[in-house]
Formats: sequence, C-alpha cells, structure tokens
Amino acid sequence: MRRNSRARLSLSLLLVAGALGLGATPATAAEVHTATATATATAAAPSAIPSASAYALDAAVERTLGTDTAGTYLDRKTGELVVTVTTDRAEEQARATGATARRVARSAAQLDSAIETLEAEAKITGTSWGIDPRTNQVAVEADSSVSARDMARLEAVAERLGGAVSISRVPGVFHREVLGGGAIYGGGSRCSAAFNVTKGGARYFVTAGHCTNISANWSATSGGSVIGVREGTSFPTNDYGIVRYTDGSSPAGTVDLYNGSTQDIASAANAVVGQAIRKSGSTTKVTSGTVTAVNVTVNYGDGPVYGMVRTTACSAGGDSGGAHFAGSVALGIHSGSSGCSGTAGSAIHQPVVEALQAYGVTVY
Repeated sequence: MRRNSRARLSLSLLLVAGALGLGATPATAAEVHTATATATATAAAPSAIPSASAYALDAAVERTLGTDTAGTYLDRKTGELVVTVTTDRAEEQARATGATARRVARSAAQLDSAIETLEAEAKITGTSWGIDPRTNQVAVEADSSVSARDMARLEAVAERLGGAVSISRVPGVFHREVLGGGAIYGGGSRCSAAFNVTKGGARYFVTAGHCTNISANWSATSGGSVIGVREGTSFPTNDYGIVRYTDGSSPAGTVDLYNGSTQDIASAANAVVGQAIRKSGSTTKVTSGTVTAVNVTVNYGDGPVYGMVRTTACSAGGDSGGAHFAGSVALGIHSGSSGCSGTAGSAIHQPVVEALQAYGVTVY
C-alpha cells in the first residue's frame, strides 16, 4: 500500500519499552470470526521473503501508480509482487513495471472512505483497523474488552459498507506493556537499540522515539556510565529516535538472534504485505511472522503515529525498540503490541527507512 496513504489502525494499543542488543501482530462485512484460528493458519502457511529486486519493484510501483493501486503484496506461492488495480490503465502500468496485476473490486479511495466511516462512527476502545490488500478489505480487530453492544454497533457500521470490512475477534486486550528490555537505560526506563547505523564515520543506533523522548543520556546498564547521547527523537506522529555513541566503541552492525549467533544487516527496505519477517527483542527473543498491513495509523493515548506496519510476530513487554528484519535486510523498529496468543502476535513496527532518511544515516 502507498506509504503516504492515511490507512488507519485505531486501537487502545500501548507502547512496549525494551528489546534488542547493541551490536546486537476475507470475511464479508457481517462476518465475525476469531482471530486465533486465522492467525494460526497464517503462521502455518508459507510466506515469502522478498529479494532485493522485489523490494525495488515495490518502490517502483509506488512511484508509478500512486493512488491508482489499492495496495501491493507478495504471493506466498510464487513470491511475485502482486499489484491490486481497478482500471485498465492501472493494470497496464502495473504490468509495465514487471509486477503481476490483479483486478479487485474496491479502489484505494473506496477503502480509505470505509476507514473514514469507521473513524467517525465506530471508534471503539479495543478495536483496530488497517487495509489488507490481499483481501481488498479493511481488516478490523476487536479484543475481548469490546462489549456485545459495541460489537453490534461495529457490525452495523460494517454491514452498511457492503463487504469492504471484515471483523475478527482477538484474544486478550490491547494494553500498555512498559517493562523495559535490558539493553539501554535512560531516565529511569529501559529500552533497546534496533539497528546500529553510521554517518561520516560516526556510529549511532536507532530505537523507538517513545524511548528517546524519555532521556538524552543512555547507558548499557542500569546506573552505568553513559554510552550514547540522544541526537534526535520523533514521537508521536513517528516513532523513531537516534543516539550517538560517545564511549568510543564501534559495535558491529548485527542483530542478536539469542542463540549465540547474530544476523548481519547489510541494507534496509520497506516491508511488503505477505512477506516473512523476524523480530528480535529481549523478552520474547526471536519470533517470526508475516506482514499483514502497511501504512497503518496507530492512535496511541498520547498521540497518533502514521505509516506503521502490522505483523503477526509475537511480542511482549520489553520488546519495544527492537528489530524487525528479513535476512540481512532491516525493516522496522518495534513500536507496540497487543500481546501474543500461542504463535499469533500483533507486533507493530515503525519503518526503519523513514528513520534512516530523517537522520541521513545508513545501516552497515
């Protein structure tokens, strides 16, 4: 989906503080199903890991089609990038880029309109929504705190939208998970670095902006000496921040796999719906999942963030600020979660490319 879209994920989702070392989460409109079975099936099905050319193709499609596509995703069987379109012109443009075109019923404008209706008429605590281009629908989730009366209200709104919305019940409750991760400490809180980055020979790490808002000085141990100083922070609206190493260290550009080994990070890209990802965090360690929505808006209690990514990876308190990645490709900075049920999670990440561009840094 276009990364300048205002597709919204509206939820009572609270931030998770913590994670990852330095150097190292289609029915018809009226259908309601439990998300546990759906998520388990999703986890069991194969998911694709994009090649470098697939990431480049996704970016090219975004530039070429803009609002003429209702979103892109990876086909799990073929690994090909699929572009959803509603017109002959858009289909021709999609094929010209080398992508596979798929005609769908609803345009980006129609899906955005459905979201606007949900925002205006069904903004209920314990619900979330975002666009899933694979189903060409707005995927709504309602947690266990949503009452029968509110569910009826939500279903009534969805019914009027004529199949543009699917509704799933999810176990648990969207809640704040401020536990800290044990990697970096500042202002009496714990968070962690996502990826080590560089600019002009200097070394930095990027992490969640709700972490860097807390303190200017960061240590590797509680009460320990300062290893880095904040040079930028952005939250709300975004959720990223950057800290410059001031202790003279040159940490490796790797992600901790929590099994005695690390994953080298060589490049960064934006995640694609349908692709496989891994999340590294100090609480749930390394978990795997699939990207289910992009261009997501999260309405946190202290302000919204835009352009986020929803996945099925498991996470818990202490994982925020951690790394979302696929192979050697950096994808995102862990922002928040509604928890995890079995193998079905709801980890949300801030696209790392946006943070790298904001600060003029690169992974290494």
